[in-house]
Amino acid sequence: MTSLPFPLAEEPEEDAREAGRLLFAGPSEFLKGVVAMDGMPPADRVEVCFAGRSNVGKSSLINALTGTKALARASNTPGRTQEINFFTQGPDLYLVDLPGYGFANAPVAVVEKWQRLLKSYLSGRPSLRRVFVLIDARHGVKKVDEEILSLLDKSAVTFQAVLTKSDKMKTKDLEKVLEQVRGALSRHPAAFPEIVMTSSEKGEGIAVLRSIIASID
Repeated sequence: MTSLPFPLAEEPEEDAREAGRLLFAGPSEFLKGVVAMDGMPPADRVEVCFAGRSNVGKSSLINALTGTKALARASNTPGRTQEINFFTQGPDLYLVDLPGYGFANAPVAVVEKWQRLLKSYLSGRPSLRRVFVLIDARHGVKKVDEEILSLLDKSAVTFQAVLTKSDKMKTKDLEKVLEQVRGALSRHPAAFPEIVMTSSEKGEGIAVLRSIIASID
């Protein structure tokens, strides 16, 4: 039997689960919001970042990972938050929240400025180990997602797809979305060969994602 490309990440073994739990049992704190490369904190620890279109559930996922209620705050207006937000997770990890993309209401000049900053960050940040690209399980990969996936290919930064809001879907519909997502990822050489399925509301996939982050060095 041929295994599917981009399988779902499996539940972690006990040791990996515990490593993820311990990592995120440490303090989670907002460090700073950055609007230019010269404002970046020192690249002195492992760094993972989270990208996704507006309203994909990025803030909810970061809050679920860190076990906090309001570490990351969502903006109701796409394109309003133009900062790259850095959070410390204990002494050895940065969690980085990129602004939501898909700017229906943002001025062109604002979008262009953000895109320049994003490209500079992704291609020039030596401590960045992986980008988690959040995909809404109700919609799959959209054109606006393809743009950032192509940018990640060019930047040679490994990215991993994380499906959000899986609890909103029936199993048969979720399988169709997974098929579409797998097809999209197969066109991108920078894609990590596993998909993580999550629901911040139900806690699904949180232990999996914690253990994955804990294993990155």
